[in-house]
Amino acid sequence: MFIANKIKIDHSIKVGLCFGMTSGIITTLGLMVGLHSGTHLKTVVIGGILTIAVADAFSDALGIHISEESENKHTEKQIWLSTLATFFAKFFLATSFMVPVVLLRLDQAMIVSIVWGTAIISALSYFIARDGNESAIKVIFEHLFIIFLVVTITHFIGDLISRLLY
Repeated sequence: MFIANKIKIDHSIKVGLCFGMTSGIITTLGLMVGLHSGTHLKTVVIGGILTIAVADAFSDALGIHISEESENKHTEKQIWLSTLATFFAKFFLATSFMVPVVLLRLDQAMIVSIVWGTAIISALSYFIARDGNESAIKVIFEHLFIIFLVVTITHFIGDLISRLLY
């Protein structure tokens, strides 16, 4: 019985961490790229990162919480482990993008941030593929393609907004 509970607890934390990390990267990079291409202002990008780190971390944590509750198969402890793991993974990963923005020129910080995000997603994808006995290259490519789409689309949206409003 203890082993079964241990596996479920580990699963709860894994769900929260994987979701929080992925969301932290995709959402933060998308917002950063859009704000950068739309404004080219470091203060705006910093404000966006902080907003994502707080508001979206709470939102995602609540989303996982409600999703896990709706399955009607997890204990209250498991649900809260997933909730907290999601919040902390999203919060800390999102705030990690502040480092290059504060220390570097904004255009350099964007490149470093994209490299940072793709490196973390690649590592996470590798471990997911390994656990699922899948091709790591296929899983990594699939996840990096989504990052590429988000970065590209948000860049053009930022450019479009900049042209329309300024």
